[in-house]
Amino acid sequence: MTEKKIREGSLEAPERHPLDWKDPAFYDEADLMAEMERVFDICHGCRRCFSLCNAFPTLFDAIDASDTMELDGVPRTVYWQVVDHCYLCDLCFMTKCPYVPPHEFNLDFPHLMLRAKAVRFRKEGARLRDRVLTATDEVGRIAGIPVVAQLVNAANRSAPVRDLLDKALGIHPDAPLPQYHSDSLYRRAGKRSPGAMEAQPAGPTRGRVALYATCYGNWNAPQLGEDLIAVFEHNGIPVRLVGKEQCCGMPKLELGDFETVEEHKNANIPVLAALVDEGWDLVAPVPSCVLMYKQELPLLFPDDPDVAKVRDAIYDPFEYLYLRHQHGRLDTNFKHPLGKVAWHAACHQRVQNIGQKTREVLSLVPGTEVEVIERCSGHDGTYTVKSEFHETAMKIGRPVFRKVEQSGADHFGSDCPMAGAQIAHGTGRDGAQEHPISLLRKAYGI
Repeated sequence: MTEKKIREGSLEAPERHPLDWKDPAFYDEADLMAEMERVFDICHGCRRCFSLCNAFPTLFDAIDASDTMELDGVPRTVYWQVVDHCYLCDLCFMTKCPYVPPHEFNLDFPHLMLRAKAVRFRKEGARLRDRVLTATDEVGRIAGIPVVAQLVNAANRSAPVRDLLDKALGIHPDAPLPQYHSDSLYRRAGKRSPGAMEAQPAGPTRGRVALYATCYGNWNAPQLGEDLIAVFEHNGIPVRLVGKEQCCGMPKLELGDFETVEEHKNANIPVLAALVDEGWDLVAPVPSCVLMYKQELPLLFPDDPDVAKVRDAIYDPFEYLYLRHQHGRLDTNFKHPLGKVAWHAACHQRVQNIGQKTREVLSLVPGTEVEVIERCSGHDGTYTVKSEFHETAMKIGRPVFRKVEQSGADHFGSDCPMAGAQIAHGTGRDGAQEHPISLLRKAYGI
């Protein structure tokens, strides 16, 4: 690469390098520490990302409080505190950092934190709480048993039980926990057929969709999947459920548990790739799950052609609908205005680089104004649930809560249902959030 090319690197589109996580050198702790020292020193000299999360303030405050006021005055224990505060939102890489590849500094802060999490996981494993919180399939199956679901939901609302969970597991008593439904999406719609509706291709879309329900969409928010199916079929798009699916692996990725991520990948990818071969597009209602298939799995398994096939066939719901609209295939005969909508742009949707497709589709509804909020809600996977991080998570989300309260909106919510729940909790309106796909169904009057 020429010197001129290197100097211009930061003006080019960011590039993500595959993670060579199966190389033993990846887990060399001394090499990891040297790389963290290199990157942290660059971040100290820049500080553009101070407002994104608590990882950067933790680092910068430690530097400023040290005797030298440089990184060499910071103990290595602080490095691991920085790692703990990174919840892999990817926004520093995608929206702030001027030193990402192809810049010569080759800085990928989120993937460095991911490497650190993997090194620690291989060395120490994970505490019981973290294993439980990331076992979404197993917990969903148990908590989704009819009588058990009622008991779990009641327990999660009980102050004495929540205090016990705080003391025993480190789950904060004030953190919002999702409800579980015995009538999961698969139990509600698993036996349904897309019927005889004929697929109508439009642009890159093939006009028929296999819905990857996600753990959350199946056990915690089945109505979300039903609303998505209703909206898509109203637009002449046949929809079926994927069928045999497991967790996408994002919760385990956040632990650095790559081996379990690979197990989930080996279960899901053959099923999804087969559906693509049969002519189905793929859609998932949770941005983190879409991002897992669009970005993280392809970077973990860059040589797997089926992973690449799924990457190229999976869509965010509003990305899919807007692509259809661009080719005249979206029904714009809306029956009900939505008034003012405060829409939170989820972090894992923003880093997909698809633009504000949710806003653009909702804005097609007459009598609808969409106020966009592009700040972190503070939910961040399991971050806000953990006792040691909950107060920080609520502080991170405070600007979002304030904007929702000041907006005077008729509706508020996020494409990430967990972020929506966090915003509702932060504004003292638990349960009042509405997912944008549910709002679109309301606008259609179906």
